[in-house]
Amino acid sequence: MRVLVVEDEKKTASFVRKALQAEGFAVDVCDNGEAALAAAAGTPFDGMVLDIMLPGRDGLSVLRQLRERGNKTPVLLLSARGAVNERVEGLNAGADDYLPKPFVIAELVARVRALGRRGGEVKPTVLRLADLTLDTISHRAQRGGKTFEMTAREFRLLEFLMRSPGRICGRMSIIEKVWDYDFDPGTNLVDVYIRRLREKIDDGFEPKLLHTVRGIGYVLKETP
Repeated sequence: MRVLVVEDEKKTASFVRKALQAEGFAVDVCDNGEAALAAAAGTPFDGMVLDIMLPGRDGLSVLRQLRERGNKTPVLLLSARGAVNERVEGLNAGADDYLPKPFVIAELVARVRALGRRGGEVKPTVLRLADLTLDTISHRAQRGGKTFEMTAREFRLLEFLMRSPGRICGRMSIIEKVWDYDFDPGTNLVDVYIRRLREKIDDGFEPKLLHTVRGIGYVLKETP
């Protein structure tokens, strides 16, 4: 599961992120409503942990906007206020679950896992671009009948690119989504993995699918 955590309290956000990652979730974090809407528009999340009390646009406003856009990602609301009327308002706005603060982290993890079972927007398990296929269940990548041996990180990078075909993915976006870093480590880490990936999916094949957009990032598409 890929989960978006929207929480402006840095300690709480870090605590939740680490707990979910320890249970095998891929986690993105943002600290305000506008960033949450932008992230949800660009990435198909399996679940969202959304704090109601956010700077600027609050959590309920974010939730209403998501539902108006047709985004069905399951949402767990968090709030330091446990008033019944607030829970009702949140559920009426489209929330799937509600957890008051302070909470026990084991319960939050269990509730997030339950969100995944309910399902939001169903993501395909087999991704295709030209003659390249990626099976996210069996972790098998093939092109032209050839199966590639891939490390877990290479697979995650290819999956991220294939879920955004035709969209330029910046270096920082790749670092955040594939390595779960919220900072640039200042190395050529991304370049090394892109080169490895290109050697596997493009060398000896036409058309080339993995393209570099100088100064911006990388894009997976059939045309140059």
